[in-house]
Amino acid sequence: MATYAIGDIQGCLDSLLLLLDKCRFDRSRDRLWLVGDLVNRGPHSLETLRFVRGLGPAATTVLGNHDLYLLMVAAGLGRRGKGDTLGEVLAAPDRDELLDWLRQQELCHLEDGFCLVHAGLLPQWTTAAARALAAEVEAALQGPSCDEFLANLWGSEPLCWSDELQGWPRLRVIVNAMTRMRFCSLSGAMDLKTKGEAADAPAGHLPWFDIPGRRSADAVLVIGHWSALGLRIEDKLLALDSGCFWGRHLSAVRLEDRAVFQVDCSTSEGQV
Repeated sequence: MATYAIGDIQGCLDSLLLLLDKCRFDRSRDRLWLVGDLVNRGPHSLETLRFVRGLGPAATTVLGNHDLYLLMVAAGLGRRGKGDTLGEVLAAPDRDELLDWLRQQELCHLEDGFCLVHAGLLPQWTTAAARALAAEVEAALQGPSCDEFLANLWGSEPLCWSDELQGWPRLRVIVNAMTRMRFCSLSGAMDLKTKGEAADAPAGHLPWFDIPGRRSADAVLVIGHWSALGLRIEDKLLALDSGCFWGRHLSAVRLEDRAVFQVDCSTSEGQV
């Protein structure tokens, strides 16, 4: 049995199928870990959701910001982005089943010394604390107040974590850290605007994983979200978003031995 962690798919199902073939993935014995952002931008969001859902327990996925955006749009909240490609999902006959399945996915997954999360963890959080905080968001997403949660989700404030936070601000910080963060200050204040490379950190900020004394450094963080960072493999970090939609690659790392598998973005997908 092997576990393959795969970067942001973003509706690029053709590229995913090519990558799985290159990995010789066998759903009867192997597992997939997906870093989130299954949908949007690429042309096959609907087919991607159907495929991953159909893998059942062979696939573990966490929620990314684009997945949450889909749930928000489906609930009639906010404005559609000009470049989104979610129309087929919203019009699908199995839309409700797919959206309900998406709502059931974790925000953060811990297993065997690995922590799977879309964007990152604030430096104050251990992985155990992060998992507990993720459970608070998951309860809101899966509960009767889901639409109210989604209505209060978008926004960048507060930028800092405090144990005293309550209600929607508390859940918003958790979501923003785990699905949107790239840079933060030494004290853990997030910058949610800068999207460039690691060297483009705003003054007083670092890539979140480079913060000294980060309390989640006891686990290997498996992340996506940051296409400008590219594939980055370190002792305690596997950053897997290698920009498939942007015409680069879709990447997988086999967790057991860190073997790397990559395919070029399919010519039927992506934006060059």
